[in-house]
Amino acid sequence: MVKKKRKSTLFAIRGDISRRTYTSGVVLIVVIALLFWSVLSYGGFVNRTFLPTPDQVLRQFAIQLQSSVFWNHVGISIFRVGAGFLLACLLGIPLGILAGTFRFAEALLVPPTEFIRYMPATAFIPLIMVWAGIGEWAKVIVIFIGCFFQLMLMVADNTRSVSNDLLQTSYTLGANRWQVIERVLIPALLPDLMNTMRLIIGWAWTYLVVAELVAASSGLGFSIMKAQRFLNTDLIFVGIIAIGLLGLLTDRTFAYCHRRFFPWLEGGR
Repeated sequence: MVKKKRKSTLFAIRGDISRRTYTSGVVLIVVIALLFWSVLSYGGFVNRTFLPTPDQVLRQFAIQLQSSVFWNHVGISIFRVGAGFLLACLLGIPLGILAGTFRFAEALLVPPTEFIRYMPATAFIPLIMVWAGIGEWAKVIVIFIGCFFQLMLMVADNTRSVSNDLLQTSYTLGANRWQVIERVLIPALLPDLMNTMRLIIGWAWTYLVVAELVAASSGLGFSIMKAQRFLNTDLIFVGIIAIGLLGLLTDRTFAYCHRRFFPWLEGGR
């Protein structure tokens, strides 16, 4: 009996691939990026003042890891991102659920939010400095503004995506309005909500440098701007990589929680 050849799923639309193939792809793109960087820096195509070599950055990273000042920058940046993100969640998630559940709330909340979300967070910095001064809260508010409006709209969409048939079935079984919201609607939207929060925490990290432009004297964004003034590009790379690693850590944490709490779903990789 002749066995049919198994078709490769590598280029199949939404085809599954092995963990080994997936990891190989990740390693490959990292190696290509490092090779390109090495050719430009070691080959002298770009002055090392503007593009340090990988070993320069690695040595500087090792030096910074032994510095208490660096860890202070890391700690204060984590606090600012965490506080801004948490504040956005505390306000944005309930309002998003409200807007996605009731049409009158959608009419009140969504149009102004749609308008404000197109305004860059940096445009609010002068007002924030007038209202909140130049202390820690000013930096937290910048991150909050960058996250809140997008989060609220996305949570409203998550809420609206819950099947209406599921809600109507709950009414048929005798649930009242509050029971439908508490026991059916909110549990049903939780997987999508966690994915939304995972996306928003990434945006929170991208707003960090912007937030630390507000008269900062600490934080990874501040250290990057300080290094830029003295053309310490290796320190700039260290700051950028540190922010990227911290962002990746939070992303993987949300991905793990998604797999842990919703194992029957394929999301949260």
